[in-house]
Amino acid sequence: MKALISTMMALALVFSMAACTNRNSEVSSSSSSVPSSSLPSSEPSSSVPPSSSDRMDDLGDDVSDVVSDVASDVGDTVSRVESAITPTISTDFEKIGALQGASEPVKWGPGIQVDEHNRTTAPVQLQELYGSYNAYFIAPEGCGKLYLTFDEGYENGYTPAILDVLKEKNVSAVFFITMPFAKSQPELVQRMIDEGHVVGNHTNRHLVPTEVSLEQAYQDIKELHDYVKENFNYEMYLYRPPTGAFSELSLAMVQKTGYHTVLWSFAYADWDPDKQPSYEEGLARTTKFIHEGAIYLLHAVSKTNAEILPALIDEIRQQGLEIAKWDL
Repeated sequence: MKALISTMMALALVFSMAACTNRNSEVSSSSSSVPSSSLPSSEPSSSVPPSSSDRMDDLGDDVSDVVSDVASDVGDTVSRVESAITPTISTDFEKIGALQGASEPVKWGPGIQVDEHNRTTAPVQLQELYGSYNAYFIAPEGCGKLYLTFDEGYENGYTPAILDVLKEKNVSAVFFITMPFAKSQPELVQRMIDEGHVVGNHTNRHLVPTEVSLEQAYQDIKELHDYVKENFNYEMYLYRPPTGAFSELSLAMVQKTGYHTVLWSFAYADWDPDKQPSYEEGLARTTKFIHEGAIYLLHAVSKTNAEILPALIDEIRQQGLEIAKWDL
């Protein structure tokens, strides 16, 4: 009888895994329906979960261990059952497992299509598809909040002014920094921390995660994480992939490190210092797409962004939204 019960439980587990596999395949195939547009290129650019550093350290030198426990709950039971089902993510980075197309880059962009609440529709769909990986494109409807984030690939002279405005307006933002920024501008990084902003990980070498191996993408995150922890006693836990590129597999890897991936529901052509929109153009563009749950991507190298920021903050608040410190 015990043997029979064990066999029945094992078979039930297999069927459960098969159902999970089918759902993952449906999610992957449905992503092609999400509207896409050209991504703005990123320039090369409060409380932090206390276990963030421990999770990073526990991964150790063997980066393949990052995803090794995904199938651990299956245990010995499945090994005793003859089955063609494979875990969603293999312990080997070279194997995709049952997550169909997991290593393929997801083509996406926030787009300009909006719903009746002015929420960009592509991020809403993307949030439904990939939110389970602790990835954020847009915050939930009904939250009453908007989040400001800045990419900091290098310093172009405008970050102090941006910080001054945020302090004056009592606004907290997320600054995604690279290793070159951290090493060349330690005073600004420390100021961000001291003034209550969240400092996020935009990687060491600005490697696009879908163009390198998963091991390389992981190391690019970990190197900056360790540097900031050692030199600023600060544990980062938010990650923005260079150029916003991702695959399901890269999202899963980042999730296993304890990080959250932060994308965006609004961005515009602000990243080229030599092709800056005028004050009027920049303000019109950024205020046009104000929406509940928005995650704004702004580049701190932009002269225009530094100039329009006070008026943008005022308009967001006038529309009844709280510019919130990251709390997702």
